[in-house]
Amino acid sequence: MEHQMGCTMDDAESSTGQDRASDQGIEGNFQTESPSPADELEEQKRANAELNDRYLRLAADFENFKKRSARDREIFVSCVNERFVLDLLEVLDNFERALNCDDTHLREGVLHIQQLLDTRLQRNGITPIDALKKQFNPSEHEAIAHVTSDEPAGTVIDVILCGYRLNDKVIRYAKVAVSKGNQKDQEE
Repeated sequence: MEHQMGCTMDDAESSTGQDRASDQGIEGNFQTESPSPADELEEQKRANAELNDRYLRLAADFENFKKRSARDREIFVSCVNERFVLDLLEVLDNFERALNCDDTHLREGVLHIQQLLDTRLQRNGITPIDALKKQFNPSEHEAIAHVTSDEPAGTVIDVILCGYRLNDKVIRYAKVAVSKGNQKDQEE
C-alpha cells in the first residue's frame, strides 16, 4: 500500500538520470558542424563584394542625379531668360517704331514704351525702389549728395538714378540726394 500513492525516491532518481541521458542525446543530435575558417572568409568576401557593388551603384546614381539636376537647372534658367528677352524685344521694337515716326508723336511713343518696359520688368519681378521723400535707408539708397533743404535731415529730396529690386533683393541701389535739414535751423 505504501507504493500505491506514487513513486519512491529511487524511482525519481532513476527517471532523472534517464532524462539527463536523453537530453544529452538530443543535444548531440542537434549539434552542427561549425563552418571552417575558409568558408567564413569566403562568406565575408562575398558580403563585402555585395556591399561594395551597392556602394558603387549608389555613388553612380548620385553622380547621375547631380548631372541631371544641373542640366535641368540650366534649362530652367534658359527658359526664364528667353521669356525675359522676348519681353525686352517687344520694347526694342517699339523704340524702332518711335524713331521712325514724326516728331509730333515721339514723346507720346516714348511714354508708351516706358510704360511697356515698366510692365515687362514688373512681370519678371523687377520693381523700382520708391525713394523720394522717404527716410534715407542705406540698404536701398546710395547718397551721392547732401543738400540743405526745408525737409528734415536724412530725408531723400532727389532721386538721381532709380534703384531696382529683383523680387526682394536690391539689384541696384537708388542714387539719391539727402537733406541736411534747413541751414537756418542748424545755425540757431
